[in-house]
Amino acid sequence: MFKKEFVPGSRSKVKSSAQRAIRAKVLETYPKLEPHLDEILPKKEQLDLLKIPDRVSLYCLGGEPLFWQHMDDPVIPHLKVIHKYPWAFPRIRIDRGAIRFVLSGATLMVPGLTSPGGRLPGDEEAGGEYGNGGEELEAGEVVVVEAEGKETACMVGVLTMGTKEMREKKKGPGIENGHYVGDGLWKLDLS
Repeated sequence: MFKKEFVPGSRSKVKSSAQRAIRAKVLETYPKLEPHLDEILPKKEQLDLLKIPDRVSLYCLGGEPLFWQHMDDPVIPHLKVIHKYPWAFPRIRIDRGAIRFVLSGATLMVPGLTSPGGRLPGDEEAGGEYGNGGEELEAGEVVVVEAEGKETACMVGVLTMGTKEMREKKKGPGIENGHYVGDGLWKLDLS
């Protein structure tokens, strides 16, 4: 979605009622962020809405991007937020071979997740780290992608199929139109 660098469009202030709705939506989608929500989205601070290409809304606080949303899709955190609070989001892991494809903007394919280096929630070998409480993730859920052997997340996006279906099929696209390290949104200068 953000493969190329882009110039942001109009910037506007978010009304306080809309800001409360965004806070509620973030809490509903990411309940583990609740203790830190006032650090991320302070009630008394002014949130800005930045229009960017392809009908994407970027929510910023000062010059810091926080969340983005494509039309009526779920609110998705910027990778900088994920790097500060990595434990607050459902996670999956790709194997080493998929890293270069993800960082070049390719669609994340299921074989990168189901191979020996990959981890899906519910995998027995995943244990507590990627276990997601033993629950499978469903299509349409926001998920953070970590890479085998790396410390921080490299991508965030929406699943195109559930993790149970991924284990059964072992092929096809897993995440499309994600935000990854080095893309246009990552390089966006808001100063």
